[in-house]
Parts: sequence; structure tokens; C-alpha cells
Amino acid sequence: MNKAQTHPTNEKQNQKIATGDRAILPDGAKTVPIYVMGKRYEVPETLTIMKAMEFVGFKFIRGAGCRGGICGACSTVYRKAGDYKLHFGLACQTVVEPNMVLTQIPFYPANRAVYNIEEIEPTAESVYALYPELFRCVACNNCTKACPMDVEVMDYISAIKQGDLAKAAVLSFDCIQCGLCASRCMGELPQYHIAQLVRRIYGKYIQPRAEHLKKRVQEIDSGKYDGIVKALTEMELEELKRRYLESEREPNMALPGEWLPKDQEYL
Repeated sequence: MNKAQTHPTNEKQNQKIATGDRAILPDGAKTVPIYVMGKRYEVPETLTIMKAMEFVGFKFIRGAGCRGGICGACSTVYRKAGDYKLHFGLACQTVVEPNMVLTQIPFYPANRAVYNIEEIEPTAESVYALYPELFRCVACNNCTKACPMDVEVMDYISAIKQGDLAKAAVLSFDCIQCGLCASRCMGELPQYHIAQLVRRIYGKYIQPRAEHLKKRVQEIDSGKYDGIVKALTEMELEELKRRYLESEREPNMALPGEWLPKDQEYL
């Protein structure tokens, strides 16, 4: 992160504009103090950590990705005044609180095994061979406490140790690879890399194949959709917008398999 300058945009109102999302502090807005890299800043109480940092002049050149709580790039550790606990969250999702002391961890170094998923044996023993440190887990549960996605990290590590890769894949499904679990591990495991390997094994070798997906791939390979793709790529932008806005939308509460669009030419 590089710190940018804050600029007064109106001396009379003493408003400030940040370089990021250009949030403007409205008249009479309540602010709270936070600490970034040891320095105190006053920020609007409704902002997320990421927007608050941009508000005071920080520019994210790394440690920011999707901004939607999915990519795991903005992992943050913070303390609260008078609270002995460490707290964890994503800067793009966690709202500021008074006197938060923030530390950004956009990347946490952890060893990742090298393998070819096409050649690996789909067994727990393959995981053990690539990540023997798996059995250094002491079940302290610090990994789970650090997870901003509320993934039961210790539970999926336990499932892998017991040889149940399917269970581990399901338990770790919401992992966003932020690495906060590894940052707190007493056994020094790279939990998120281990879980990624298990999900790859599960998806390629264990999970039942979807017949409708197989059919769709065959249709794509046969050239069924080549014509419409060519037409769309050659279409004017305004026509594309019109078609998008007029396209039929699936109802929010539609049950799986109970709704089909009126135009079923490409189903």
C-alpha cells in the first residue's frame, strides 16, 4: 500500500475526499478513530476497513481484489481497545469500530506442494505424502478462530487425517485462500493449500459426474453455439445492451428444475 495525500475539497466545509472510492464526509457525519500502521485517523463510522483506509488517503496497489468477500486478498488482523483477543476479518467486508488497531496481511507465506492433478492417486495417502506436516496439528482450533469465512478449519483437517476427503472437501468449500489460518497455526500447517488439494482431488476423481454437464460440453464441441457466439461478437454495443436488458430473468424463488425461459433455442 502507498499512502496518498488527503486533499481539502472545500475549505469552508473542510470536507475530505479519498483517492480510492472517493467517499465524501458529509456535514454532521459521526466519525470514529482507527489506527492504521500505528497512526490515528478519523473516519466515518459506516465505512468498511478498506473504504475507510481509502478515505484517509491510502491507495491499495496490492491486498485488494474482488472487494466482495470472495478473493481473500484483503485479510486483516485487528485489536480492539481493552480486548485481549485478536480479531480477524476481510477489509472489504468488516465495518470499522472505534479504536481498531489494524494490520493488513495481503499475503501470508506458506509452503505449497508441487503435483500434477492428472497423475495423482485420489487417496488420503497422496495428501499425506505431499503434506506430512498435516499430522503436526495439535487441535488447538486457532485456525478456525482466525477464519473470516467461519470455515471449520480444524474439522476439515481432522477429516483429512481420518481419510475422509469428501467430508473435508465439503467442510472447506467456502475457503477463500486468505491464509489467516496458517498465520495462527501452532503446528505450522498450510491448511488452505491442503484443503485446495483435497477439493481438487474430490472434484476430479470422487464427486459424481453431472450428466447434463457432459451433454453441454458435447454440444459445445459439436459447434452448436458457434453461430450465436459469432453473431454476438459482431453485434453493436447498443444492441447487446438492449438484448441484455430485455432478456428473461429467472425468478429469485424458482426451485431447481421448475423454471425454463420462453426462448429455449440454446438449452
